[in-house]
Amino acid sequence: MTGTIRIETDARGIATLSLARAEKHNAMSAEMIEALTEAAATLGDDPKVRAVILAGDGPTFCAGGDLGWMKAQMEADRSARMAEARKLAEMLRALDRMPKPLIGRIHGNAFGGGVGLASVCDVAIGTPAVKMGLTETRLGVIPATIGPYVAARVGPGALRAVFFSGQRFDAQEALRLGLLTRCVPPDDLDAAVAAEAEAYLACAPGAVAAAKALLRGFAPPVDDALLDRTVAALADVWETEEAAAGIAAFFDRRPAPWIVG
Repeated sequence: MTGTIRIETDARGIATLSLARAEKHNAMSAEMIEALTEAAATLGDDPKVRAVILAGDGPTFCAGGDLGWMKAQMEADRSARMAEARKLAEMLRALDRMPKPLIGRIHGNAFGGGVGLASVCDVAIGTPAVKMGLTETRLGVIPATIGPYVAARVGPGALRAVFFSGQRFDAQEALRLGLLTRCVPPDDLDAAVAAEAEAYLACAPGAVAAAKALLRGFAPPVDDALLDRTVAALADVWETEEAAAGIAAFFDRRPAPWIVG
């Protein structure tokens, strides 16, 4: 594993998978995306692992996609853009399909791809101070590869209110939408997350994996065709003038050209 993540597994088989780019608010770089994909496979295949906690270092759970990584896509050719978008999509699918329960410890803000990570968790527990937002459209891009998982969590109807407005919302709204399962005081977060993970120590691991796979089949599948659509949609928007202008404005610390007022 790279230095972008950290895995610690206790003697009982509860693993903690931590995003370890605190200095970058755990924004997902190409290296982190690759490391998370590998981690999902490693933890999923390990018979000693009974449950996985997804956590983050520093004050932020995950700020989304690394802006430097996005900027690089502006300068890449179509095939390179498609390849990077596919790596992100396949990382999310790997975590979603991991045959171990995944519990999100959402201790801080989650934006863009961070909402996607929360959405692939089977349970996501946060604190009242957490803020979330699908902020991609503020940068001229779209929540493409995370979209199927967020929609599965929230439902397309309710998701309309936050999917393309770019607005940030608080923990209570995240609870109402279903992006958070529970909200607890900060001092109670570790105990709540631990209790959720420990519940699986009394369950048959094979039955848990089979039940998780069965449940996934009750909703419209994130199959290869849908994954291809989201990959193409993200690569398409990376090619637009809006995306180039929005990301350039971010790095230049100036308003994007479409902002009014």
